[in-house]
Amino acid sequence: MLDMLVVGGGYVGLSVAVAVKQAAPHLDVAVVEAAPEHAWKSDMRASAIIAAATKMLEVFGIWDEIEPEAQPINKMVVTDSRMSDPVRPIFLTFDGEVADGRPFAHMIPNFVMVGALRGLCERLGIEIRHGLSATGLKTGDTNIEVSLSDGSTVQSRLLVACDGVRSRLRDFAGIKTVTWDYGQSGIVTTVEHERPHHGCAEEHFLPSGPFAILPLRNNRSSLVWTERTHDANRLVAADDLVFEEELERRFGHKLGALRVVGDKRAFPLGLTLARSFVAPRFALAGDAAHGIHPISGQGLNLGFKDVAALAETIVEADRLGLDIGAINILERYQSWRRFDTFRMGVTTDVLNRLFSNDMTPIRIARDFGLGIVDRLPSLKSFFIGQAAGTTAKNNPRLLAGEAL
Repeated sequence: MLDMLVVGGGYVGLSVAVAVKQAAPHLDVAVVEAAPEHAWKSDMRASAIIAAATKMLEVFGIWDEIEPEAQPINKMVVTDSRMSDPVRPIFLTFDGEVADGRPFAHMIPNFVMVGALRGLCERLGIEIRHGLSATGLKTGDTNIEVSLSDGSTVQSRLLVACDGVRSRLRDFAGIKTVTWDYGQSGIVTTVEHERPHHGCAEEHFLPSGPFAILPLRNNRSSLVWTERTHDANRLVAADDLVFEEELERRFGHKLGALRVVGDKRAFPLGLTLARSFVAPRFALAGDAAHGIHPISGQGLNLGFKDVAALAETIVEADRLGLDIGAINILERYQSWRRFDTFRMGVTTDVLNRLFSNDMTPIRIARDFGLGIVDRLPSLKSFFIGQAAGTTAKNNPRLLAGEAL
């Protein structure tokens, strides 16, 4: 019987397995992943990783492996405009450093981060079983039994579900969600441009939703482009000429000619918040616990906060000789993470409704608010510290760069 089974082999699932196994090598930890063994190598997307999360990767001992492929975000620019506006005034700028001199975030290719985590799993002796999904579960007094798609079963003292926003395990555990659809989709792709971006990220608030330009290495940028769902599907299905023409209307020409160099994919956007993060011998982490709008770029980083809090809870309980799957232990994790998650979910929901709105009085009010923040250095420092995760109260130790 395993001590901990993680279902979901993305960066959140791999990170929680690594965090627990590294701090408590005697625990038997395994990961089950639905995708084929080498599928992660074809994921050309990139993710924004905040400063606190890079500290956790340093503790894992893999940041030196990842950093050469990571692009620091040195500056953040926010504009609010219509596409027809001849000039897009800048309402808010953030310098990209936090108190200890590190960038508040990095852009990291997904395959680089997952590859580093998988390599560490191998070195720690964490088995990863590929091509399998969970088909059911049964909870007992001392263990939880997971049925897998190949007909086998696995017993574990604790099951951690990291199987995404449409988590089947969450449904099997009977955990309900608060869910609604924004009628928007996020188009994700990578573009190459003539001129350097100098590590500057931009977020243009347009009437259909935010259009984020996030810097990558080698004169490339990652895009998260929000459109109404029917428009997003039309754009993704269009040929490259039509897509690039629409892209230039939003991206502008200051970085020179643009060329799409990555797959174009559209993901429906909504808000999904689990009503509970835990059940007996069962815990949710990452998108399985919360799916939020990408307007703040905090979705993945909420998952890393889950990782740090859950791992610390499990390791401390194990060192005290307590049952790591007991509900009273898992409720400590839930109380640690639930309020922060709901607060971020509500914040992103309000921001999306506020900025995906073209009513003149609302535009005037929000632009005035952005201008006020831009003129108050102390307030800007507060926001950048919050975004970087370095000033949050009661941070888990891993996010402070401390080993468990």
